[in-house]
Amino acid sequence: MLDYLIIGSGLAGISFAEIAHKNNKSILVLDNKSQVSSRVAGGLYNPVILKRFSEVWKAQEQLVLMDEFYSQIEDKLQTKFNFKLPILRKFFSIEEQNNWFTASDKVNLAPFLSTKLISKKYDGIDSPYDYGEVLHTGYVDTALLLDRYKEYLLENNLLLEETFDAGYIEFFDFGVQYKNIQARNIIFAEGFGLHKNPFFNYLPLDGTKGELFIIKAPNLKLDVIVNTSVFILPLGDDLFKVGATYNWQDKTDDPTEEGKQELVERIKEILMCDFEIVKHFGGVRPTVKDRRPLIGTHHERTSLHILNGLGTRGVMLGPAMAKALFDKIENEIPLDSEIDIKRFHKKYLKTLISDRP
Repeated sequence: MLDYLIIGSGLAGISFAEIAHKNNKSILVLDNKSQVSSRVAGGLYNPVILKRFSEVWKAQEQLVLMDEFYSQIEDKLQTKFNFKLPILRKFFSIEEQNNWFTASDKVNLAPFLSTKLISKKYDGIDSPYDYGEVLHTGYVDTALLLDRYKEYLLENNLLLEETFDAGYIEFFDFGVQYKNIQARNIIFAEGFGLHKNPFFNYLPLDGTKGELFIIKAPNLKLDVIVNTSVFILPLGDDLFKVGATYNWQDKTDDPTEEGKQELVERIKEILMCDFEIVKHFGGVRPTVKDRRPLIGTHHERTSLHILNGLGTRGVMLGPAMAKALFDKIENEIPLDSEIDIKRFHKKYLKTLISDRP
């Protein structure tokens, strides 16, 4: 019998799989390749919300766990996918510089915001007001990570490639049976696919579509990540990942002409050189209105659990949230009330129960 059947192999699913496996728990991951948001994500990690100059929720704790987590997987898979790079925030005015220095004086932001202006000039970008440097930043090549981790799962007979159908779940004292698979627990890490999940689809997962480019810009000489109204991430060979848009209405993964035009206009505001769009892609991020993940156990079926809502910061949140859920299940360590799905029960469960036949 399995300890965990994990539904989904995006950042949330593989984070839980790795933590459970490392703790000598038996696992099986079920995936039908329907999730794309983790694969097409920018993959940046950054402890500061630069639009508002505020700290990411529990940033220091997440960074420590993330660094250890990805280092261990890199060693395990003998693949480098975590790249530590500075993020430079381009300033457009003296006022923005002043706002930066005001933020860097705050106790919670001081460890993450350098007080030294970066005046280096990069070919292809005009920066008369210089840059501010965010510390402890970088990016994870999420597509490479997911590909290599799925190869590892396949090689060890830990991955089942098929579409999950909740209609096959049967409940027993020991846990659940799904088709011919018996497991003590199921972890649902389906991203935006949560809306088709009959056990957790009452939860308010919004979904925010993001579109990104890979561009080729031979005259752009950049060895750092630049953040403005878009991020520009160097990939090597004159290629750069650029993004991202935010669309709260469209829930498809298809690139759009509107998204393309928005990104092109933003890029032209930053770059002073020609560029060519090599690839245009999109995905729906699993976001929640209160900007906190959806973690916890079903209110009636205690063998069913959810790990979702990682939003735009899945690279940072994935390891920490997977550990929190694992510790809750295995060690009865309570979840932080800000991430526990119980925060929505009062509002949604009364309606759910009253709608039963």
